[in-house]
Formats: sequence, structure tokens, C-alpha cells
Amino acid sequence: MTIAEFIWDRLGQFITWGTFAAAATVFLAVTGTQPGILTILLFIGILLFLTVRIREYLKYSRHLRELESILDGLEQKYLFTECIPKPCGIYEQALYHMLRRAGRDMAEAVSDARATAREYREYIESWVHEIKTPITAARLLCRHADRETGRKLTAELAQIENHVERTLYYARAESPEQDFLVRRTALDTIAAEAIERHRSLLIQNGVRIQVQDLESVVYTDGKWLCFILGQLLQNAVRYRGENPLVTFTASRIDNQVQLTVSDNGIGIPAHELPRIFDRGFTGSNGRSRGGSTGMGLYLCKKLAGSLEIQLDIRSAEGQGTAVNLTFPAVSDSHTSIFQFDN
Repeated sequence: MTIAEFIWDRLGQFITWGTFAAAATVFLAVTGTQPGILTILLFIGILLFLTVRIREYLKYSRHLRELESILDGLEQKYLFTECIPKPCGIYEQALYHMLRRAGRDMAEAVSDARATAREYREYIESWVHEIKTPITAARLLCRHADRETGRKLTAELAQIENHVERTLYYARAESPEQDFLVRRTALDTIAAEAIERHRSLLIQNGVRIQVQDLESVVYTDGKWLCFILGQLLQNAVRYRGENPLVTFTASRIDNQVQLTVSDNGIGIPAHELPRIFDRGFTGSNGRSRGGSTGMGLYLCKKLAGSLEIQLDIRSAEGQGTAVNLTFPAVSDSHTSIFQFDN
């Protein structure tokens, strides 16, 4: 609270006191009070008034700083009403008790919401693991179908698996620290795993893969990184152009490693680039080609942020898209928050 804000808040009191002081001065002057005495009385009145207001300002300013300090020190801000000191005034105490009641009701609502979200997440994870059994059984049945039917069914099952996997990672994205484990990871190994998981999809759509200089080693969660690369491969297939090609390259920037996944597809319109990481955003390409949920890049950005991987995209319509994944330097102090497994 600034002095100007305090004066503006007490402006009515200042005007009232000024009016009263002026009226009293006129009355005393009319009744024959000497000018010297009037000056002394006016000076004493102004001094007392300013002393009271300055003391009031310092008191409220100090109290507000104390409250701000308490709020800043809380990780869960909604517990603020449980931590503030009890005021002295009757009016302030009434407000204090009402705020405590409202705060407790909020804390209970947050606790219930978290419990519900946790139960829903656990159910989703359980459902994902259960649905994999019939998918695997359906894959086995496809082997006994004729070649063309089996190929089509296998492709559809692969799409189902991709959606199921995306659902699982979406559920886990709300509390990623409980699921990921950062360790020394070779980029070529993770890229090869992601490519192998989507081999059928890539072959069926005639997408070629080119790998260059992936000998670099980073510290990250290989399972999560493999999922991110898988989403990028699916996008490259969905928005492919003629003679589709996806290239994996790695380079070192100072003491960081940058992995680039680029394609020669149809690209992204420039006016849509700022929104591609928004949840549910499909864009004109997604609407025209169908099958887009608008969740792939959103999850990539969210998971990359949890792993402290900087993810950015460069794209030109009709020329292709390049996704850069910049991994944190091993020597950076912030990597100490991760759990390492050598």
C-alpha cells in the first residue's frame, strides 16, 4: 500500500477534518481570538491529525507486508486463512472468522477434488492396462485372417493402441514426478525404439526414416521421451506430403544437446503456430485430414516441460516441420531435482 493509495482511501476523512478545521478557525476569529493563538491551535491540530494518520499508515502497511510474506511462503495458497494472525479489532475479527470458515470450506473442496482426480487417474491407468489384453488378443486373431483384412485390422488396432497410450500419459501428466525416472539415456536407442513401435504405420504410409548423429547421451526419462517421439512420428505420418521423409538429427549447443525431428510434410500455417500446443487445438490441417484429437502436441509440450526439455517448433506451410528438443545440461544445478539412476 502506497502513501497515495492510503490518502485516496482516507480522502473523505481528510476533507471532513479540513472542513471542520476551517470552520473552527473562522468561528474563533469572529469571536475575537488572537491570530497568534489561532495559528498555534491550528498547528497543533494539524500535527495531531498527521501523527494519527502516519501511525495508522505505518500500522496497516506493516500488517500488509506481514500478510504478503505469509502468502508468499505458502505453497498451497488456499491455506492462507489458516495461517494469518488473529486481528485485534472487533470488525476485523468478524471478517477473520468468516474468512476462516470460507477457507476451510475451500480446503475441503480442494481435498475432495484431489481425491476424485486421483481415483479417476487410477481408474484410467487400470483401464488402459486392461484394454491392452483384448487388443493383444485381436492382434493374434488378425494372423488367421486373410492378408488384406489382417493388414487393415492391424492398422486400426495400432491406432487404438496409440489413443490408449495417449490417454495413459494424459492421466499421468498431472502428477509426472510420481512416474518418471531420469537416467543416462542414449538418443539413438530411444529413437530406434520409437521408430520400431511405429514401424507398421510408417511402412504402410511409405514414410522413410533418416537418422544422423544420434550418438549423444542425455539425462532424461527414456519411456516419456519415446512417447514424445512417437507423437511426432504420428504427426509426420498424418500430415505427410509426397515422398515423405522424417529425419532425426542431434547437435550440441554449448553444453546442451538438441534433438531435431523434421519432416517434409505439408507444414503448419503461420497464423496457427502460436496455438499448436493448446489442448484440443486441431488446426485447419487436422480438420481437413481428420483423425486429429488436438492432444498430441499438447501432451508433448506438457511432458517435455516436466522433464525440463525445451520444445519448440519451426514450420513453413508446404515445406515441412522441424521440432527441436533441447535437453538440459548435466552440469546445471536444476538437474539435481531429478532422481538419477546410473
